[in-house]
Amino acid sequence: MATNAIKIVPRLSQNRGHADHGWLKTFHTFSFSSYHDPKHASYGPLRVINEDRVAPKRGFGTHSHREFEIFSYIVSGELEHKDSMGNTEILPRGSIQMTSAGTGISHSEHSHGNSPVHFLQIWSLPHTSGLTPTYYTRTFSDSAKQNKWARVVAPVGAEGVEKKREAEGPAPVHSGVTMYASLLDKGVKLPLEMKGKKGYVHVIMTSGYKVGPSEGAAVKLASGPEEVIIKEGDGAYLQISNRPAELVVENVADGTAEVLVFDIE
Repeated sequence: MATNAIKIVPRLSQNRGHADHGWLKTFHTFSFSSYHDPKHASYGPLRVINEDRVAPKRGFGTHSHREFEIFSYIVSGELEHKDSMGNTEILPRGSIQMTSAGTGISHSEHSHGNSPVHFLQIWSLPHTSGLTPTYYTRTFSDSAKQNKWARVVAPVGAEGVEKKREAEGPAPVHSGVTMYASLLDKGVKLPLEMKGKKGYVHVIMTSGYKVGPSEGAAVKLASGPEEVIIKEGDGAYLQISNRPAELVVENVADGTAEVLVFDIE
């Protein structure tokens, strides 16, 4: 593994955008809707990381997008998806739903059943405009992520990426973003070789919805002399000057930490 150090810049949960609409409780890592912060508008092709909780049988009515790669990571509950391409699907925990909006699509997203759905909505900018709209789903069990990195999203053309609606391996994205997911047990230390120019880490709020300073799971991010501890809802920008570089993620609290890492070209 590489030994080049990564500069780690925390993005604390209490400083993110936040809205509570009753049926929707959401946090915004980057500027979104009524939340605007020019210091946190995007990061490379990453444009949106929203952590959403949607009340039972509620959701986002039919609306349109174009020129974005839109993917959802389901944490708990079930997300019901419908779109103008004729796709209808109910997505449980472990699902990755990817929509390449391209020249334009319309879709709706609702909480299915009698439980709320907790998911991350992530957008990236494609490297090519005018793409034909496409839809993909992938499923990753907890065991596929337990104390190891599961590569759940990766660029089209990367090793192991299939452009099929359903397949094994990562969901294809038309941007320079590779996303890894892991479930880290207490005390587990997991290295990851970062190959891109930058990266981003997010610790999912699995212990519950909370506004203010983070609680729950905590992980230590380390690279060379750099060490930063972040908790649930927190994130961290990774600035990589010499590639490849090694990031080590360690669970330093009780319970399991669910962590996402974005490796960005």
